[in-house]
Amino acid sequence: MRKAVHYSKLISLMVVSTTAFIFSCSTDEDEESLGNWINRSVFDGSPRSGMSGFTIGNIGYMGVGYDGDDYLNSFWTYDIEGDFWSQKADFPGSARNAAVGFQIDGKGYIGSGYDGVDELNDFYTYDPSSNTWTQVASIESTKRRSAVAFSANGFGYFGTGYDGENDRKDFWKYDPSSDTWTEQVGFGGNKRRSATTFTINGLIYLGTGISNGIYLNDFWAFDPSNESWTKKTDLDEEGNYNIERSRAVGFSLNGYGYIACGEINGASTSVWEYDPATDMWEAKTNFEGSSRQDAVAFANTTRAFVGLGRSGSLYLDDLDEFFPLAEYDEED
Repeated sequence: MRKAVHYSKLISLMVVSTTAFIFSCSTDEDEESLGNWINRSVFDGSPRSGMSGFTIGNIGYMGVGYDGDDYLNSFWTYDIEGDFWSQKADFPGSARNAAVGFQIDGKGYIGSGYDGVDELNDFYTYDPSSNTWTQVASIESTKRRSAVAFSANGFGYFGTGYDGENDRKDFWKYDPSSDTWTEQVGFGGNKRRSATTFTINGLIYLGTGISNGIYLNDFWAFDPSNESWTKKTDLDEEGNYNIERSRAVGFSLNGYGYIACGEINGASTSVWEYDPATDMWEAKTNFEGSSRQDAVAFANTTRAFVGLGRSGSLYLDDLDEFFPLAEYDEED
């Protein structure tokens, strides 16, 4: 249960397409849903949204973002076991938000995004052992923000997003051994930006996002062993779900996938659990902090966390841990 919400910025409304939706809350009913949220150590840096990151072992790595005034390049870690934050070497590229992050073989990668003027295509790798960054190959043919990225079998994958003129549906594969990007084929889904992914048992699941002002409901699984996409049950199948949204976070835990928070006619707190064995969704207890979009999520094999982000023009710095099998407890 949320005991306190920490924040320090409430700025003038930005004139963007989502301003009509600010400070709205999810109306999803979760009184009978399973799951509990517990407040963890507040972020040591300034409240922000649109961070990017990755998890290696018991450490969540995250950085860049936007705090309502400035695009940022600071970089931080959260110690899952110790419940504390540490600042690391700044991200060396231009300050940005809406970038992507992934990890390959113990090294992290952050790239693409938006610097307030242009979409970006540069990428950098972070070595935790030396706390150093190295620039790697850019995706030369395209710049974009609000894309997705993930890793599998020693490769990185990057796709969808917005290139400054159009939403995209192409995917690219990064090979760290040759430091090259190769365009992939086979994704049959819609163009989109601000989608969500999570990984379960080696398969990567992709859904949500928005294009042409429409929240998308198609849901897909990627098998990296043969680099093929399979369409799964739509997110609004028979009207039983209310999962469509953009700017959400995704993570996996104990063989299930989760989509949390995001934006659909206002910032949301709703949380949904995906069971790959049945290809079905179940509502979980809503996120107990403020409704939010452009949050950050990270998880290891046993624990998962969601935090930061924004609710309209209110930028947030709180962090919660999710216990999907626990009963909701308003006293904790």
